[in-house]
Amino acid sequence: MRFPEPVRSSDDHASPVWARTKRRSSGGGGGLVGVIVTLLALFGVLTAVLGIKERSLAEGGALMDGWITAGVNQGRTLIGQAPEAAEVAADKAGAAATKTGDALDAAAATAAPTPPTQ
Repeated sequence: MRFPEPVRSSDDHASPVWARTKRRSSGGGGGLVGVIVTLLALFGVLTAVLGIKERSLAEGGALMDGWITAGVNQGRTLIGQAPEAAEVAADKAGAAATKTGDALDAAAATAAPTPPTQ
């Protein structure tokens, strides 16, 4: 059976079915849900791969726990060093400012015009 004109859909569009674009609902959380599902899938694949490699899911999980613990400890170390690093940087900046001020004072003293003699 041939149709002489494009088939009309229930919403009264006169274009062929294959030429219509899909309409998506404009849900705001669709992207976030996709990211969470993707991360969970990657976590599951990693767990399965480590379980196969270590020949036990418990040993694979223990290996992942070790990685997480090392990351947390490294983060705590970096956070703990931040105030000390800021203090050292402030001390260096203060010393540089003092040295620059001394150099400017010395340059100003040598460049000061001498009063004219009469």
